[in-house]
Amino acid sequence: MAAQAKIGIIGGSGLYKMDALTDVEELTIETPFGAPSDALIVGTLEGAKVAFLARHGRNHTLTPSELPFRANIYAMKSLGVEYLISASAVGSLQESAKPLDMVVPDQFIDRTKNRAATFFGDGIVAHIAFGDPVCGQLAKVIADAIASLDLPGIDLHRGGTYVCMEGPAFSTRAESNLYRSWGATVIGMTNLPEAKLAREAEMAYATLAMVTDYDCWHPDHDSVTVEMVIGNLMKNAANAQTVIRTVVKQLHSAPPTSEAHTALKYAVITPLDKAPATTLEKLRLLLAKYL
Repeated sequence: MAAQAKIGIIGGSGLYKMDALTDVEELTIETPFGAPSDALIVGTLEGAKVAFLARHGRNHTLTPSELPFRANIYAMKSLGVEYLISASAVGSLQESAKPLDMVVPDQFIDRTKNRAATFFGDGIVAHIAFGDPVCGQLAKVIADAIASLDLPGIDLHRGGTYVCMEGPAFSTRAESNLYRSWGATVIGMTNLPEAKLAREAEMAYATLAMVTDYDCWHPDHDSVTVEMVIGNLMKNAANAQTVIRTVVKQLHSAPPTSEAHTALKYAVITPLDKAPATTLEKLRLLLAKYL
């Protein structure tokens, strides 16, 4: 498939479409890792071609544990995506990050179980560097966009740690306090497998995390409920679209250089001329420039 979009957007809970997209085309993409969460929407935003995917499906039919992470990232790669913006709803683990605030995390802690978080295996071994799991250049573009908009009542938090838990249940109070003791900033259920796979696919990846609640640790707030989250999701969705439009405009005019774009250069351990043909064909999209 010919490259169609350099910028990809994965919309999380509450963000199931981008209203400002024009010249829209829906693409049903099959990958060696199955079908993505939904059809990918390719269109024009701020003069740039972008690809949008509703992470949980447009009707929110997939739990975090059911998400086809590999298919989602592979499908984005097949469209030529080089910069991937992940818009995500999160709970706050710190008093300073209040509901409706925006966080652009720079670190992750993995608390998921049994999720496929690599394209490799079956005869090809690769170990990506992941000490800095977010593309700093893309994160800066996102944070600068938020700062430039001066959204009323919304504070920006540059950096921070995102705990990625399994779900779908929210945390126990003991777990929430444990993560706080680790110094973590926010908690969600989806971004770490995405970040790892995006790095393997040599895409710059960063998260726009939108706070919906204080998780369950906060003594002056009731335990998180779906109703509370949904209410804040709706408020966050419009703000997210405004931020993303600004980010896309900047990326289109001045795409930054990212170390993620050469992440596999020294990561693949297996000599590719010794690799199984079937696995090599499955991963050709990722490995083409190294063959």
